[in-house]
Amino acid sequence: MAPPKATSPAVEIEVGERDVRISNPDRVYFPARGETKLDLVNYYLSVGDGIVNALRERPCMLHRFPEGVAGEKVHQKRVPHGAPPWLETVRVHFPRYNRNADELCVTELAHVIWAVQMSTVEFHPWNSRRADTEKPDEWRIDLDPGPRCPWSRVQRVAHVVHEVLGELGATGWPKTSGGKGMHVYVRIAPDHGFKDVRRAALAFAREVERRMPDDVTTTWWRRDRDPAHLFVDYNQNARDHTIASAYSVRGNPEGTVSAPIRWDEVDDVSPGDFTIATMPERYAALGDLHAGIDNAVYAIEPLLEWAERDDREGDEDPGGSDEG
Repeated sequence: MAPPKATSPAVEIEVGERDVRISNPDRVYFPARGETKLDLVNYYLSVGDGIVNALRERPCMLHRFPEGVAGEKVHQKRVPHGAPPWLETVRVHFPRYNRNADELCVTELAHVIWAVQMSTVEFHPWNSRRADTEKPDEWRIDLDPGPRCPWSRVQRVAHVVHEVLGELGATGWPKTSGGKGMHVYVRIAPDHGFKDVRRAALAFAREVERRMPDDVTTTWWRRDRDPAHLFVDYNQNARDHTIASAYSVRGNPEGTVSAPIRWDEVDDVSPGDFTIATMPERYAALGDLHAGIDNAVYAIEPLLEWAERDDREGDEDPGGSDEG
């Protein structure tokens, strides 16, 4: 029989007014450079205001890696029994299964660090908040490159996204996805349900496609897309569809980060630039580049007019679900 593996003693981390116990702090989570669970804790502490701003008051899906990112990934919606009494949650309903779940609802940094203690690497929040989970206040533009789409194409499309947003009078807040793509968030008034926000996102995606037909697709079925094209994934605005938040680490060996960037950085960055090793210094120098997002609220009515125009011209909605 093999001897039991030695485990390092737990450590107590002071986070604001809370003490969070971190077990197995020396467990390697990211094999490329050997960062540990405690390194992950320290990363999230270093970007504390930014990650809380990205998650605040939103139902949040947790992507957990109990053995590190080389091991099994667990998608967790429900906060487990035995969570500390100071943790906050929000109840959401899933019509497809006729079930409810009490999901993590971050309002302070200790909630994030508790989730890391529970082996969370990635944070995937809804685009609506606890006050009314059925009314999104965030429109998400997901630039999802096909398998043969170069990063240079993602950069070119991002500039056209910026151009169209400017014509609409909307402020976009870009970030790398932490993978191969880019996201742009727009704060919107929580006046519409998921179906309308998704229709608006589709209308916007089609406008970008019209301007860049050799680069962009809105074709729904993956098998029908040119693998060199970039898919503007409007369905990320459907109910219960989530993507990694700003400042979320991704579950890969390098520990890449979904990193906010400035528009004037788009041509100079690549996703691999931002990891848990590099982001703390960047954050210390620049702060939260999305700090002003709540002050730039856009009303989506012009996009809904575009959607009605598309309907009249016979551009059918290709599919997708608005139910969780």
